[in-house]
Amino acid sequence: MTSHASGSPLLFDSGPRGPDFAFEEALYKKGHNAVAGVDEAGRGPLAGPVVAAAIVLDPSVEIAGLADSKALTARRRDILFDAIMADARAVSVASVCADSIDASDIRKASLAAMRACVTGLLPRADAALFDGRDVPPGLPPEFAAQSVIKGDARCLSVAAASIVAKVSRDRMLVNLCTAHPGYGLSGHKGYGSAGHRAAIERLGGVARLHRFTFRPLSGL
Repeated sequence: MTSHASGSPLLFDSGPRGPDFAFEEALYKKGHNAVAGVDEAGRGPLAGPVVAAAIVLDPSVEIAGLADSKALTARRRDILFDAIMADARAVSVASVCADSIDASDIRKASLAAMRACVTGLLPRADAALFDGRDVPPGLPPEFAAQSVIKGDARCLSVAAASIVAKVSRDRMLVNLCTAHPGYGLSGHKGYGSAGHRAAIERLGGVARLHRFTFRPLSGL
């Protein structure tokens, strides 16, 4: 799954229709030592946590096929997850549970998960690219942070983060399915499928699993 680039580092390039390493390379050229890509998974579901991942790719090691996780099959995500975990310089994953999402809101919870994972990287990053429009508050003042709209389709490290966040969350929901049978969590991963909504109507919501500020749970 991986190949070592020869000659100059910073050789990542997935072609004109895929993410590349340009944003990361610009930060490395400014003198930063470790640039992380950060993305989250699970903003929209009715159940489960929101999960964020921060990835510092090794600029000298190419992981072929990195792309926005939404554009990949589950099998392909699993393969790339293993490659990222094996070859990235640093990986960090953080989650915010359903109760905390209800106590604030999904935007704040997503940003909190992003902040937690990027500050939890070891070795530490000194710059990060965040998917979307927002940079999490509370980062160290010396930390270089940049938001990138559609970053998971434009930046290789953000694409890698999108894959790790998605696979990590999906695996959490498979485990939660065992603890909470009847909702079909391993299939829909907490999203508002017809089957999940029907199960909620039949069984009600579950504390610490479901997001009671989300419709239709807000009416229960």
